[in-house]
Amino acid sequence: MATAQLTASSISARSLASFEGLRPSNSKFGSPAAVSLVAHRSFRGLVVKAATTVAPKYTSIKPLGDRVLVKINTMEEKTGGGILLPTTAQTKPQGGEVVAVGEGKTIGKTKVGISVQTGAEVVYSKYAGTEVEFNGTKHLILKDDDIVGILETDDVKDLKPLNDRVLIKVAEAEQKTAGGLLLTEASKEKPSIGEVIAVGPGTLDEEGNRKPLSISKGSTVLYSKYAGNDFKGKDGSEYIALRASDVIAILS
Repeated sequence: MATAQLTASSISARSLASFEGLRPSNSKFGSPAAVSLVAHRSFRGLVVKAATTVAPKYTSIKPLGDRVLVKINTMEEKTGGGILLPTTAQTKPQGGEVVAVGEGKTIGKTKVGISVQTGAEVVYSKYAGTEVEFNGTKHLILKDDDIVGILETDDVKDLKPLNDRVLIKVAEAEQKTAGGLLLTEASKEKPSIGEVIAVGPGTLDEEGNRKPLSISKGSTVLYSKYAGNDFKGKDGSEYIALRASDVIAILS
């Protein structure tokens, strides 16, 4: 498998800001030297692996166990207004179409099937699975538990969470300080509070039975700051899908 070593010299402030999982609002760099130093410390020893290419002589991929084969959605090359995006600014997809599923797994004496079917549009966890290139298209082989939810429409607010995931509509950031000063976009602190829009069916116990989540739709919750997958809905609202264990309190 081809590998490429990430070095500090290959990372700019712009690429750092767009690096998957790094929140630009919390990253403050004063000078190119500072960027280089942070990049060197943050990415030392990190190796980016290219997708495994499946030779043309193989005509199918059959996932085993509780694994799923997903055809990755292509990157957005334009903004909503039609502006072409450079490669560094294109958003890495976190979704795709299920094209094959494994036979499931056994927990205790219970046979547990895969929670998604072929043809379903799904969202998956960041960095999950093994990427393969098959028939000229990028695919991902990942575990059923790495699938965050099913997209039944083209709007994330309609995401159907799976297993122990919950979908939260993030509260709007404060526009002013306590003293009444208006905040700029860059200085607004991203909230870790939101309203639960949808909940998954729950986790599996040691016998393979579902245990419903203790969080209910409509609750206002406080969640871990760096957890989950962030999305923006068609209405411009911010959403986050995360595990129920990343919800740390219910507010009332």
